[in-house]
Amino acid sequence: MSGPYASILDTVGNTPVVRINNLAPEGVEIYAKLEAFNPLGSVKDRLALGVIEAAERDGSLKPGQTVVEATSGNTGIGLAMVCAQKGYPLVVVMAENFSVERRKLLRFLGARVVLTPASEKGTGMVAKAKELAETHGWFLTRQFDNPANAEVHERTTAAEILADFGPNGLDYLVTGFGTGGTINGIARRLKAESPATRIVAAEPDNSAILASGIAQDFGPDGSARGSHPAFRPHLMQGWSPDFISPLANEVLQAGHIDRFQPVPGESALRAARDLARREGIFCGISGGATFAAALEVARSAEPGAKILAMIPDTGERYLTTPLFADIGAEMDDEEAALSRSTPGYRFDTRPAPAPATTKAPAADQATLAEVEEIISTKPVVLFALEWCEFCWSVRRMFDKAGIDYDSVDLDSVAMQAGDKGGRYRAALREITGQPTIPQIFVGGQHVGGATETFDAFNSGQLQAALLARSIGFDTSMTADAYSFLPSWLHPR
Repeated sequence: MSGPYASILDTVGNTPVVRINNLAPEGVEIYAKLEAFNPLGSVKDRLALGVIEAAERDGSLKPGQTVVEATSGNTGIGLAMVCAQKGYPLVVVMAENFSVERRKLLRFLGARVVLTPASEKGTGMVAKAKELAETHGWFLTRQFDNPANAEVHERTTAAEILADFGPNGLDYLVTGFGTGGTINGIARRLKAESPATRIVAAEPDNSAILASGIAQDFGPDGSARGSHPAFRPHLMQGWSPDFISPLANEVLQAGHIDRFQPVPGESALRAARDLARREGIFCGISGGATFAAALEVARSAEPGAKILAMIPDTGERYLTTPLFADIGAEMDDEEAALSRSTPGYRFDTRPAPAPATTKAPAADQATLAEVEEIISTKPVVLFALEWCEFCWSVRRMFDKAGIDYDSVDLDSVAMQAGDKGGRYRAALREITGQPTIPQIFVGGQHVGGATETFDAFNSGQLQAALLARSIGFDTSMTADAYSFLPSWLHPR
């Protein structure tokens, strides 16, 4: 499908299959289906769109009704996209041990995130989502047992694979499982239209619940009841919850899985790094695990075999996980040596003296009077720059503390005419004796720049000044003001 598109939702699906050129063993062909090409970066965009539109069609989701789901992150992010576009409020329930960046993405997309204790595992977050839905009358998407989850993969993902390889043109389909929807829908269609294709289910080697042969306990409503006895905590977020979902159980009962492939956690991390560094494919731990499983299949596959690995998402969801544990933010020794190999723009040498500049222009009296009026009439005023990290750190601290303030952004479009921003800066230099921005005033009194304001808050002097002028703020906010600085700007 080519654009222009009616909405972001029309871009879900039709993800590319690419050949692995540098990591595949001799004599076989390995391909990767890159689900990160979905608009919100994962295979779960398909699920999200499928279950919401199915609920709209059957009337179980009402206009404006709140949607709720338990998820490790990607399903929630996909739902946040769909709900934002369609106008449904969304609440996501997530165990506290999933990566922080997933929570932030969800909240950025407008969802609310409710955390559950890590000790309660996936069953805990599912139970919490059910409680919330029942208590508040919300629509629970039921990703683990909703038939629409598998149906969307049968209709789209499997159709795309058949279009790329043709009937019986693919020898192995390798995928992990979470909800079971992907493996269920793909296997169902491939077994019908490409019966020679073998379905390989990849699992964590320490938590191989599908391969265990131990049946999952299901409740009267058909949902999984309690943790599976073979489950153990593992590295692969989004893979293998602590239960076999009804959708995954359907695949087992149908006999559609031809092989189980266990994957060690370290192999998953190594495969993800290898894909990035040798193929230019950026994926998360679960994608690395799936590719590691595909490599194991390739080692025993017949000559000429074609193997497709489902790579479910992008690596940006994993910045605070073990996948990036060895990736530093600062220059390592080799990078520092490269910096020293040329003379300029280095951190380990004193910069050359700045060339002499002309004296800063004096403030004109009209502008000086205008700035002084702003200072004297506004209870709290921040003279700032829109792009400045120090300015934004002060804004964040003020917002957290409930301090209402007026911001005069000296680099804004409104300040460009006649160099009004420059004239204001000249006036501020004359008033404060300081050339830097931001500059903060409370009740007409100069507090200082960012660090002086943070020091005043941490010492209580800022709060005292606010109280003396009856300026309201949240007296319970006691965070270190310096915590609002980005780490690379932290002066301490």
